[in-house]
Amino acid sequence: MKKLVFAICLGLLAGCANHQDNNQVAQTTKPVFSESNKPQKELNVGFLAIDGVYNSELMAPFDIFQHTIFHTDPGMKTFIVSPSHDVITTFEGIRITPDYSFDDVPEIDVLVVPSAEHNMDTDLENKRLISFVRETGLNARFIMSLCDGAFILAQAGLLDDVKCTTFPSDIPKFRETFPELDVYEDISFVHDGQAITSAGGAKSYDPALYLVEYLYGKRVADGVAAGLVIDWDVHQIKNILPE
Repeated sequence: MKKLVFAICLGLLAGCANHQDNNQVAQTTKPVFSESNKPQKELNVGFLAIDGVYNSELMAPFDIFQHTIFHTDPGMKTFIVSPSHDVITTFEGIRITPDYSFDDVPEIDVLVVPSAEHNMDTDLENKRLISFVRETGLNARFIMSLCDGAFILAQAGLLDDVKCTTFPSDIPKFRETFPELDVYEDISFVHDGQAITSAGGAKSYDPALYLVEYLYGKRVADGVAAGLVIDWDVHQIKNILPE
């Protein structure tokens, strides 16, 4: 079965007209859901949250995935995992008590890595953090990054040989730091294999809603979107599929 590669463009459809060849995208009406995608059990969705995590990248996908329990059964069980059980503080100042530490977290089916303040520098040198992401990601069904969380996935070696993206203004730094990666720009998210990477910010809802539709179908995705007053139609957004 071919890997599904899905990328969603930011802004107007015409905005992708002048991209380099590897960033060309084409509209499709191909369904993103098939019965073979549907989970047969509740999925554990672990959100990696460390000090300096950004509110939008943490809260947007958390809301989307948590709301699946109201629209399908089994749905997703969402929780926050941190290096320890100590309270963490987001970049914007919200204090959060983690559900689990690295030492007692249950098996994770979907690992979500929201952006944090130091994802592009000192976090990349945190061996315990990178080791946790690598080991957990290798065993997960999906890995997802929001904004600069892609730097963490890349440092863990989880983006080798897949298409990926990150926060728009940090793409030059991303390419400089990981020159071997196939990086896309001017898009909201990319899905390649188990990896879903995204631009983040207000666009953090996009990859989460996409994954809900991919796993559970349009009815469930539309229900989750309606509950959060989001106008969701994946086929009104540009995407790419493998040849």
